[in-house]
Amino acid sequence: MPSLRDNINSEYIAAANRMRSRQARRRIVAYVESYDDIFFWRTVLSRFENEQLYFEVMLPSRYNLSKGKKPVLMNLIGNKVGHDMIACVDADYDYLLQGRTKLSADIINNPYILHTYVYAIENYQCYAPSLHNVCVMVTLNDRQVFDFQRFMRTYSQAIYPLFVWNIWHYRYGCYSDFTMSDFNRVIETGNINIGRPAQAIDNVQRKVQRKVSALKHMHPDAVPQVEQLAQELTQLGITPDTTYLYIQGHHLYDKVVTPLLKKVCSRLRQQRENEIHHNAQHGTQLRNELASYSHSVGDINTMLRRNTEYQTALPFLQLLKDVERIIGN
Repeated sequence: MPSLRDNINSEYIAAANRMRSRQARRRIVAYVESYDDIFFWRTVLSRFENEQLYFEVMLPSRYNLSKGKKPVLMNLIGNKVGHDMIACVDADYDYLLQGRTKLSADIINNPYILHTYVYAIENYQCYAPSLHNVCVMVTLNDRQVFDFQRFMRTYSQAIYPLFVWNIWHYRYGCYSDFTMSDFNRVIETGNINIGRPAQAIDNVQRKVQRKVSALKHMHPDAVPQVEQLAQELTQLGITPDTTYLYIQGHHLYDKVVTPLLKKVCSRLRQQRENEIHHNAQHGTQLRNELASYSHSVGDINTMLRRNTEYQTALPFLQLLKDVERIIGN
């Protein structure tokens, strides 16, 4: 016989809400994938809280340590999600697959599932217009020494043709011929010289062109389908300039943006320390000022994970509309 805790679902939450005073706020439980997702989804949902309702963001289960997309979506079984219980997940490739798999169909069609539209929350954290501010938070130096927006735009343009081919492989069920891992290996930037970033982009572009040529040779009949797919992706908001938002989030975070931020922040920190050396009037002041600055600078990973300057991104605005729809229901 199932225990009470196994029967906690949207109807249970709704009944609990009805038992409260009419003046009490309605509670909506929002299940998320992991610890890191709690802060992101709290940022999304908190703006919709008012005197009538609030959200409680939690991991997939109160009773075990299971995490991830699958445990969150297990709440779909038996129609557990509903007016008072929602699921909040990374889109991964499921948004781009547009219902070609059962999981994709569930995610884009279930009115009580919120998804990120971009691949994952890491893609939002790496939103190009916000990266200079991340550097300022880390180094407390506001000098512009690198054009993040231009770099991410040209990087996206370089990888876009191969990205479309990768999505084609997943849409048509032949992803074993060209997996996401295969794609990630091709689009690695390698060592980026922040004084000459175009060299890294040119290298990526050459690798992409070679791989696209190989895929065209392997699947000659697919070329018209890939061209049509590119048009469909444009309608979904994916353009050559914004492709970086839709590639695997951990790859973008770990292999592209974090190494780049380390180099830029190192230069900004060195500039600040040189300034202190130049302006200090004596040794004691120099030591004290350097110590004070060292204690004030931040950690790149921490600041990047707490970055919320992505809230003007078009996919994020789409996500907000989905929350409004749920509340309207």
